[in-house]
Amino acid sequence: MTAPNPYAPLLDEIPVERHEVAVLGGTTAYWVYGPADAETTIVAVHGFRGEHHGLEPVVAHLPSVRVISPDLPGFGETAPVPGRTHDLDLYAKWLREFATAVAPGAVILGHSFGSIVVAAAVAAGLQTSRVILVNPIGAPALEGPRGILTRLAVFYYWAGAKLPRRLGEALLRNGLIVRVMSVSMAKTKDSGIRRFVHDQHDTYFSRFADRDVLRDAFVASVSNDVRAFAPRIAQPTLLVAAVRDDITPIEAERKLRAMFPHGELVEIPDVGHLIHYETPAAAGDAITRFLAPSDAGTR
Repeated sequence: MTAPNPYAPLLDEIPVERHEVAVLGGTTAYWVYGPADAETTIVAVHGFRGEHHGLEPVVAHLPSVRVISPDLPGFGETAPVPGRTHDLDLYAKWLREFATAVAPGAVILGHSFGSIVVAAAVAAGLQTSRVILVNPIGAPALEGPRGILTRLAVFYYWAGAKLPRRLGEALLRNGLIVRVMSVSMAKTKDSGIRRFVHDQHDTYFSRFADRDVLRDAFVASVSNDVRAFAPRIAQPTLLVAAVRDDITPIEAERKLRAMFPHGELVEIPDVGHLIHYETPAAAGDAITRFLAPSDAGTR
């Protein structure tokens, strides 16, 4: 039984269209939310094992913004890029070409692994006026508060890649393991939101193309972080960070903000790595303030 979406009433008020575009020899599926004549367009990049649905609660709190939300190659409805290893270089190049094709100059937003992809793409020359990173990966994942669990995840993805294909795929899509991941990340005490979070992970967390692309993306997600790119991002950059994030502790996010030439940090209390599910209204408020016209050049 599907859990009710607490953000559905807001999301239902926002128009949405599905599109496709050719990128790097493959086809990228993407969704366009919001008014066609909006003053601001955001290209929003989801996190590891997710797809565009995961960012919809944040979209629901940005009704006046046009949001373009693709599925990363190898996830959701976007097939892997043919003949390529899905490492960070590939994802960053894909984002540069995708954004240039569908919304040149748009604001760029990345969540979790998407924050690394966005940072790498912008540091490499992706044209944008502003950058937004939600739950940014601001330190090595293996050194986070849940470093032991991350090491278990390394073994899990290694086993999924090494077992015979049928067994490996079954392990990687195992519903019990997906639920354990979901429970470990959820912080909310609201039972309705908690059920929604688990339902979202149950429904969308295994919509990857195959174990090879999942392994590549996992290695990219734990082998890189935003720090390597922050000093080369000159644009105003908003970090929306969680005080209880088990992937990147808030102390590391504070240090990360200082690495950006023009960084701004908003800390959201009582939430972990699932800002997009548990506190999207707070994220939406922070993004709205960040995108507002500056007052007499004081921003």
